Amino acid sequence: QVQLVESGGGLVQAGASLRLSCAVSGHTRSRYGMGWFRQAPGKEREFVASITKNIGSDTYYADSVKGRFTISRDNAKNTVYLQMNSLKPEDTAVYYCAASQVNSYREEDYNYWGQGTQVTVSS
Repeated sequence: QVQLVESGGGLVQAGASLRLSCAVSGHTRSRYGMGWFRQAPGKEREFVASITKNIGSDTYYADSVKGRFTISRDNAKNTVYLQMNSLKPEDTAVYYCAASQVNSYREEDYNYWGQGTQVTVSS
């Protein structure tokens, strides 16, 4: 079992930055592909970014956040981050951290999910 706890959400103005953290605990000896997803009110949950479990830690981003968001991981701290810059009102959503035994951007490939953290961007 793997437990994920997100933190770092909040209310910011457009153009500001936030850094989300995802603390990973439990069966962490196995490397996991990690992802961030988000769900805005009235919308389906969508992929934001992922980082692979291999040593190279390749990263992938949704087109809507490419160039503004950066996903990274600190394996020594068992933590995954999502640095969000130049935030826009349309980034407002609950952000979820997730872990997968494979490298994927597909929600259905993720086995473990955090409880989510709210990000609100005002115009």
